[in-house]
Amino acid sequence: MGSKAVSSQPRKVRKRQLYRAPLHIKSKQLVAPLAEELRKEHGIRRVRIRTGDTVLIVRGSFKGHEGKVVKVLVKKGRIFVEGATRVRSDGREIYISIHPSKVVVTKLDLSDESRTKILQRRSSRIKEVAAK
Repeated sequence: MGSKAVSSQPRKVRKRQLYRAPLHIKSKQLVAPLAEELRKEHGIRRVRIRTGDTVLIVRGSFKGHEGKVVKVLVKKGRIFVEGATRVRSDGREIYISIHPSKVVVTKLDLSDESRTKILQRRSSRIKEVAAK
C-alpha cells in the first residue's frame, strides 16, 4: 500500500498541530467566532483574526473585556488585545497573549479591500452549499 497512515495518538496530534505545522496552516488556525450581528450581516460563522479587529474576551481572567487586536503572532498562535495587560516586576506593562478561540469578534476592520473580498467570497460559497 502506498498511502501513509496518520497517527491519532494525542501526543503526536499536538506536535503536528502546534509545533511542526507550517505557517500557512497555523495561519488558518487563527480564527475566532463572529458576534451574532456580524454573523447575520456577513453570513459566516468565523473569520481569521487580523490586527485592528475589535474582540470581546469570553474566557480567562480578562473575561468581558473588549478591545482592539494589537498584534497577531502566527508562529505561536496567539493574539494581543488592547487593555489586556499585566505589570512586570520592573514596572513595565506587557500584553497578555490570548488564544483566538477564547474571543468573539465584535467589529471587523474592513479598511483593507482584500478583506471585504474574502468575506464576500466566503459568504457566497456558504450560500451555494446551503442551496444544494
